[in-house]
Amino acid sequence: MDMGGAGCDRQGDRMLLNPLGRRARRRTALILTAAGGATLLAASPAAADSLDAAVNGSMGDTVPIDTLWVILSSCLVLLMLAGLLCLEAGMSRMKNVGTLVPKALVSMAVAGLVYYACGFAFAFGNGDIIGSKGFFLQGYGDPQQAFGIMGLSDALIESKWLFQFAFCAVTLGIVWGSTLERIKFSSHIIFGLVFAGFIYPLVSHWVFGGGWLQANVGMQDFAGSTAVHLVGATAALAALLVLGPRKGKYGPDGAPRPIPGHSMFILGMGMFILLFGWFGFNAGSTLGVTDGRFAEVSMVTALGACGGILGAYAMTSLLQRTVDIGMVCNGLIAGLVAITAPSGYVENWAAPLIGLGGGLIVVPAIMLIDKKLDDPVGVLSAHGLAGVWGTLSCGIFTAPRFAQYAAIGDPDGGLVYSKSFTQLGHQALGVIVAFGTVLVLSYIVFKAIDMTVGLRVSEEAELAGLDISEHGMYGYPEQFIPDVEMPVMAPAGASITLGGGRAPLPVGGEAVSGAG
Repeated sequence: MDMGGAGCDRQGDRMLLNPLGRRARRRTALILTAAGGATLLAASPAAADSLDAAVNGSMGDTVPIDTLWVILSSCLVLLMLAGLLCLEAGMSRMKNVGTLVPKALVSMAVAGLVYYACGFAFAFGNGDIIGSKGFFLQGYGDPQQAFGIMGLSDALIESKWLFQFAFCAVTLGIVWGSTLERIKFSSHIIFGLVFAGFIYPLVSHWVFGGGWLQANVGMQDFAGSTAVHLVGATAALAALLVLGPRKGKYGPDGAPRPIPGHSMFILGMGMFILLFGWFGFNAGSTLGVTDGRFAEVSMVTALGACGGILGAYAMTSLLQRTVDIGMVCNGLIAGLVAITAPSGYVENWAAPLIGLGGGLIVVPAIMLIDKKLDDPVGVLSAHGLAGVWGTLSCGIFTAPRFAQYAAIGDPDGGLVYSKSFTQLGHQALGVIVAFGTVLVLSYIVFKAIDMTVGLRVSEEAELAGLDISEHGMYGYPEQFIPDVEMPVMAPAGASITLGGGRAPLPVGGEAVSGAG
């Protein structure tokens, strides 16, 4: 991709709010470049092993097709980063949209390198508390033994790494939805290093990486209602507790004020991208196609999404006496989040009920949380509370045949089948442990950032917008740069007005330089 144009349009030469920030960003860039170069020094032997197996004819017949499925699913999950980007952009004001692009890219890059270095080993290496093999994806021996929880899939280990890295990147992306419009750009990098390198791997190992909650307690979380969505939302809560609300969000009497996003169309596009990517998220968690389970998981996912949309539609109509666009969109997310944990454990009839529950929960939850916490896109509700509901729903709806097939949890199934609260208790314990661990660790990291380099931009920078104050350019330049500074031609003697509406071009129609 040619980034020359983006690099040349330096509108920020007109407004330098934070000269010290430029030096800090240069130091951060040098550190990350050095770290990236260091990772290239360690070559993985896995690719050579798979090549030898192919040449010698010892590669299993199902390895290529299962590997292809996992890679395609990984790409779908990574596409969800674009969905989150559109979601955040649609719910942000114009002056804060541009910053979301480098934030999404840099967060993904940081997560990728750190997850390669240690995150994957911590998350999926064998061990009750934390994994201990597979750093830089080497020195692990037989991958089917070293990463035992994924041993039933014969997909190549590189594809499994790609899939789990995509999960890590999405989880980190979820965190930032609550911090829109007032967080320093450098904070994304610092927290991302710790989160992708330790916090997320630790808890995901416990929940669905073969750790103690899964292996010893019997907690069920097929694709991450807790391991991904609740973990991301809990870290977002920690960020909110340190960061505080946006300027003007709450009036003198403490009542919340609406701060509308600038584009419901971009928000809607994000919803369909997320829906599309979610099939990789859930169905891809089968890590193979030979048992056909991916088809039923896909169907269950779609039904859960439909239930979530209709649940939110019903609640926004009832509670707000209108069809709130953002609420319906969050209903889709809540339905998908809710069905994520049980997608591999429930019969298809239960899926719309679980999704419906997520949609019914998310609307009043957003309305209540908004009274005290400024969560611009509803992360705490759509990912957090819906994730809790989805995880607990396994304890109600898990079918015995799927619990026995996975060999995880109560073989008699959930409450509907077993008439027992055993599995529900396992699920509740997992939710409490994951929430408490992530909240404490994330709060410590965010507080440390706040006390050192600073977590929040200055009031002046926040009022101007993060695009110009953090990046020296606008995401929507026509809306903020006076027309006399825009390099646009008009017929002689004509006067035109651009989107900014500040001033017309001078008579003569000469283009004015210096706008970029």
